[in-house]
Amino acid sequence: MTFPDSVQSRAAASPRKIVFAEGTDPRTRAAVAELARRRIVEPVVVLDPRHPETHAELRAVGVAVRDPVGDPLGERAAEALFRAREARGLTKDRAIELLHTPLYFADAMVAAGEVDGCVAGAVHTTGDVLRSALWMVGPADGVRTVSSAFYMVVPPFRSGESEVLTFADCAVVRYPTSIELADIAMAAAADRRRIVGDDPLVAFLSFSTRGSAEGESVDRVRAAVAELKQRAPQLAVDGELQGDAALASLVASRKAPDSSVAGRANVLVFPSLDAGNIAYKLVQRLAGATAIGPIVQGLRRPCSDLSRGAVVEDIINVAAITALQATDAPMATNESR
Repeated sequence: MTFPDSVQSRAAASPRKIVFAEGTDPRTRAAVAELARRRIVEPVVVLDPRHPETHAELRAVGVAVRDPVGDPLGERAAEALFRAREARGLTKDRAIELLHTPLYFADAMVAAGEVDGCVAGAVHTTGDVLRSALWMVGPADGVRTVSSAFYMVVPPFRSGESEVLTFADCAVVRYPTSIELADIAMAAAADRRRIVGDDPLVAFLSFSTRGSAEGESVDRVRAAVAELKQRAPQLAVDGELQGDAALASLVASRKAPDSSVAGRANVLVFPSLDAGNIAYKLVQRLAGATAIGPIVQGLRRPCSDLSRGAVVEDIINVAAITALQATDAPMATNESR
């Protein structure tokens, strides 16, 4: 079974309610119809008041729809958003205007527990998706850094089978501090257990392995490793490691022979967004890897960001992953409305 097949199958075993904020997009409509047909998730689509000509087509898909205009949830959420951000210049009229948009209303549904997660980004930018999620849903308890990860399905290189590697962060935090790097790694490890279902082996990457070089970024990575080991002593983590030491057992035996992670790592934490973004695109294009994501991590409830180049199957996979991210939270029910 492939990784996407496994994700979809596990999501379908206990279908979660996932809301879609971009029903005007034909790819989203096709994905929603397929998700409902295959019972991978229970889709809900938010109607766009600016495009009433799409409402009949969306209702014809045969899934639940919500209209943000006049909905009591939107009114309550607008008031809460206004109170939360009034000191930062948000007006009451602007808060109401935002809650009449599908993206903010969808995230209000997530925040209220009426659905288990949200999927958007086929039309909206990453900045739009993250801003709405942070304003409406917010970070999980104890989380200071909301970040992202790609799940890279790579061809066989350590055995005869393909593997899934977690790359973090490749889309959100540009120049993370040591504390932020530890946050990113912690969230990536927790989500890997939910999404991939195996034990995370976390490698903090650098151009140095165990003191082979010096520099500001090396110091930052070392501090992140120490921070994470203090916070989560049960987690298998090592660094700083070069990419080959993290992934290749022969190199690891020479450069870090006492490491429980080197040569076996499945969660790769990059020292900057430059490094992570470049790496995932190179692996995708040169190694023929499948890149699933970016998957936003660290929110109180999951709100996922699609690539604007996403195809229907990408949306289906991200919806299934979003459902798996929600496994620690109570399931949304009709009674929660």
